[in-house]
Amino acid sequence: MFENLQDRLGSILNGLTGRGALSEADVSAALREVRRALLEADVALDVVRSFTDRVREKAVGAEILKSIKPGQMVVKIVHDELIEMLGGEGVGIDLHAPAPVVVMMVGLQGSGKTTTTAKIANRLTTREKKKVLMASLDTRRPAAQEQLRQLGAQANIDTLPIIAGQSPTDIASRAVQAAKLGGHDVVILDTAGRTHIDEPLMVEMADIKKRSNPHEILLVADSLTGQDAVNLARNFDERVGITGLVLTRMDGDGRGGAALSMRAVTGKPIKLIGVGEKMSELEEFHPRRIADRILGMGDIVSLVERAAENIDAEKAAAMAAKMAKGKFDLNDLADQLRQMQKMGGMGGIIGMMPGMAGMKDKMAAAGLDDKLFGRQIAIIQSMTKAERANPDLLKHSRKKRIAAGAGTDAAAINKLLKMHRQMADMMKMMGGKGKGGLMKQMMGGLAGKMGLGGLGGMGGMPDLSNIDPKQLEALQKQAEAAGLGKPGGGMPGLGGGLPGGLPGLGGAKLPGLGGGFPGLPGLPKKK
Repeated sequence: MFENLQDRLGSILNGLTGRGALSEADVSAALREVRRALLEADVALDVVRSFTDRVREKAVGAEILKSIKPGQMVVKIVHDELIEMLGGEGVGIDLHAPAPVVVMMVGLQGSGKTTTTAKIANRLTTREKKKVLMASLDTRRPAAQEQLRQLGAQANIDTLPIIAGQSPTDIASRAVQAAKLGGHDVVILDTAGRTHIDEPLMVEMADIKKRSNPHEILLVADSLTGQDAVNLARNFDERVGITGLVLTRMDGDGRGGAALSMRAVTGKPIKLIGVGEKMSELEEFHPRRIADRILGMGDIVSLVERAAENIDAEKAAAMAAKMAKGKFDLNDLADQLRQMQKMGGMGGIIGMMPGMAGMKDKMAAAGLDDKLFGRQIAIIQSMTKAERANPDLLKHSRKKRIAAGAGTDAAAINKLLKMHRQMADMMKMMGGKGKGGLMKQMMGGLAGKMGLGGLGGMGGMPDLSNIDPKQLEALQKQAEAAGLGKPGGGMPGLGGGLPGGLPGLGGAKLPGLGGGFPGLPGLPKKK
């Protein structure tokens, strides 16, 4: 979503940090470029103007221009103001009300209300352990009520039985009553939308609000609609009164202007963002993390949280036991690749690493993408059980058969086997320390580098889901203190193809990217 803006702001601010001293003219010239970059990203004009004015006011002070590293001070000011523009602190869904808490979803047709309703219900059920009832009030769109019923069935979440001919306000009353009788903690009302804002829609929303008395009214807006999403939020807030925003399709290739403008224009917090089609792909909106991503500072906290959700504790323990014996076969390699896929693939992981935003372009230029993982897994799956357990069996005739089964050639199989040998050697080195799992190692080491010994350090990461959220938030601050949170700052540890390398692997080089990640041959070493 923010890649273009990240590239533009990164180049502008890197130009400042590379200088020894700054004049007011330097700062003004940089801010003109920042202003242009934000306008091109579709951020509202009045928001851009107030943002650049605030930055200029702080950045041209005598103490900035005379400080030891004025360029870095300007970057910090831009970073802080970006967080302020996005809303300061993250705000979640407020459930502090007598049960059942009524959450009303509003928005235009096609913005993703029904899918988002199911995602929120799934999130509250799995994370908050709440009993949720979903009710569709959309009597106009064909099969809208049936769609929500099916989503509820998939996620094992209760939905209000459909009664043909009922009005939306009657359905709302019945939903609240059913939630009380059924002992539900939360009832989510999925209201109807239109292709545009009109008077009947607003009257219907007001009637539903009066009848159901919702504690939260969430506006679902498509982040790809840009400036129009800001006007939409303003109109709904004036007529119905929203308590928060949910932005969908944040994984798209939009310019990000809606996300940067809506909080500043409406004063309402962005509570959640949709980052994919899957039921689990809904995240809380954290202004600091988004600002860090935009300025190329990485997003360690989200990376650790993602690891907590996706690292399988039992598999990691089994891997640790095998590694202690110095064993690492092709089944283990496939598990590691799948784990990395779950965490967003190579691009998703690298995008969250401090100082490594530029690696995405280098990987793309070398023809390395996340489809590579899928191809490698396909090759492994084309092997017999014996071949996966003992790669030494793979002679020429077997490779020809596997290549035909995986739709590839023998060269790709040779690359995979070479990568496996290199990883096996690396795992043997780690095996003496009894750790287990590349992703677990990487995440554990990352925490260890920042002094969070309680997260496991080189001892891997025992159950991250039980860590105090405040401790997770402390990760970012500790990263900055360790010098990891600066654009282009790199990360201590491996050296080689990745700038600075990845911490936590004992300084050993991972084979692949010229001493970088495993399984991605081809990137040249830094000269």
